[in-house]
Amino acid sequence: MLYVSTRGHADRKHFCEILLEGLAPDGGLYLPESYPKVNEAMLAKWRGLPYHALAFEILSLYIDDIPAEDLKAICRKTYTQDVFGSAEIVPLKPLEEGVYLEALSNGPTLAFKDMAMQLLGNLFEYELARRGEELNILGATSGDTGSAAEYAMRGKKGVRVFMTSPNGRMSPFQQAQMFSLQDENIHNLAVEGVFDDCQDIVKAVSNDLDFKRKYRIGTVNSINWARLVAQVVYYFAGYFQATSGRVQAIPEKVRFAVPSGNFGNICAGHVARMMGLPIDKLVLGTNENDVLDEFFRTGVYRVRSSADTHETSSPSMDISKASNFERFVFDLLGRDGARVKSLFGEQLSATGKFDLGADPAFRQAGPRYGFVSGKSTHADRLATIRDTHKRFGVTIDTHTADGLKVARSHLQPGVPMIVLETAQPIKFAGTIVEALGHEPERPAKFEGIEALPRRVTVIAPDVRAIKDFISARCA
Repeated sequence: MLYVSTRGHADRKHFCEILLEGLAPDGGLYLPESYPKVNEAMLAKWRGLPYHALAFEILSLYIDDIPAEDLKAICRKTYTQDVFGSAEIVPLKPLEEGVYLEALSNGPTLAFKDMAMQLLGNLFEYELARRGEELNILGATSGDTGSAAEYAMRGKKGVRVFMTSPNGRMSPFQQAQMFSLQDENIHNLAVEGVFDDCQDIVKAVSNDLDFKRKYRIGTVNSINWARLVAQVVYYFAGYFQATSGRVQAIPEKVRFAVPSGNFGNICAGHVARMMGLPIDKLVLGTNENDVLDEFFRTGVYRVRSSADTHETSSPSMDISKASNFERFVFDLLGRDGARVKSLFGEQLSATGKFDLGADPAFRQAGPRYGFVSGKSTHADRLATIRDTHKRFGVTIDTHTADGLKVARSHLQPGVPMIVLETAQPIKFAGTIVEALGHEPERPAKFEGIEALPRRVTVIAPDVRAIKDFISARCA
């Protein structure tokens, strides 16, 4: 299995090369040359496997440069009941007839990012030890990626983490999770700006090939293919649970509703669907920062400025530049790397937008690729949280509420709707109190976390400042 850049770079690379590299040399994102296909026999064989074994089966289709026994051991080490709280790892919880929540947030940091980040930490440690090398990870977070990465990488041999986040724009719990870590290999950088400023810095540093090579810069954001392919696994796991016990000549189809900001979570669903998992629709839900919903309605991808990026009660989706969206557009446009490079390079830089509304390819986003979309507001979140608590006795977080609200606009009788539960409600306690009048349950290990000492550096949204910070600690 070889990987190509969405912007047409000529090199073809193996998995472990792109694992440590992040962005391609031309600024593009890596994707496999083609998606491996699954058939009914494979689905039947995989049904009922424990999660770690299912992860191995899927990952082994994409990874041919790690021995099978080693990859099995990494998957077995990663996906355990001790780490994720249940034997199913991602248990499905029925809400109402045909509607389910897939619990992805039972890991160490109470967010779905743990599902991939725990694997990534073990892959990094394995590959770096095999090479006898070190890696400096530079990341950007709007809330959950940062803590998931830091908890996965803390204490890992040969790894340092430099995590940027928008100063003051995460929830108090999210900030405390990250900034309370005292590990020597973890560095938190609170950028005076919004998430998109952080993401731009990460891309700019990654695009400086001399600096990247000198300081061995890697990424943990979902621009790293390893993170995205790990997320593909829980689409299969959700499908198997939702269709359990049903025997049909033709595999039953399901729908997935996904709260979406940076497009990584739902892009994994796109990959699963391209592999042949019977997904009828991928329901994309945004908050007030509705860049992605606007595209799927109109064909216009229009990046907002920092000033026009709303600060909302689902802050992990306060994003106006969806990095992983480039992967989908690459597929949508027939894998035309030159055109993708023009759209996401010159055109976005010059105008801040591009318009595919008149392109015949855009009309296939729904019928061929299964995408539909919708938007949720603060008022919608409050109403959805209250309704879910009142009717089902279940408390959901603000992002899951966005996904559930949009899902209800795309229900179809007889087709299971699986809503991806992306975080535990305690991470956004202020909004839960506003909706329900009381705080959500807090796991005992996080009692008093907001009062712990903090280790964080406030820094300007400046590429040079970030580079200087990294180089000073890698001398």
